[in-house]
Formats: sequence, structure tokens, C-alpha cells
Amino acid sequence: MGTMAKLINLLLIERKMSKKELAQRLGTTQSNISGKLRRDNFSEKELQDIAKACDATFSGSFTLNDTGKEIK
Repeated sequence: MGTMAKLINLLLIERKMSKKELAQRLGTTQSNISGKLRRDNFSEKELQDIAKACDATFSGSFTLNDTGKEIK
């Protein structure tokens, strides 16, 4: 698993969110999310969208808006 995929998985754990729930929030499928995580293949816009769906800010890492905790 690549670096960005690891960060996204940590973000999902922190938010107690499944890949299925993330996919629903992004308007895509769980298999699409899982495939992107396997390939570690995300555009900047997709990372921004993932951050928004998880109430976080992406700037090379994720920062939780409510707690300020950085996921890196």
C-alpha cells in the first residue's frame, strides 16, 4: 500500500468511516475506492474531495477540522 493510501486509511479509521461510506459520500462505488487505494492513485482534486467528505483539510496530509489533529 502506498503512502497516500495509508494516510487515507488512517483518516478513515480516525473518522470511524468505512470505504463504503466514503464511496457513498463521494458518489462512487466501494470497488472504485478500493482499487484506487490498491494502486495509490489519487489526483489532488480527489484528495481534496476525500478530505471534504471526512470533514478534514488536505495539504499533503490531513488535518481534522474539529480537533486540529494531523494525520500523516
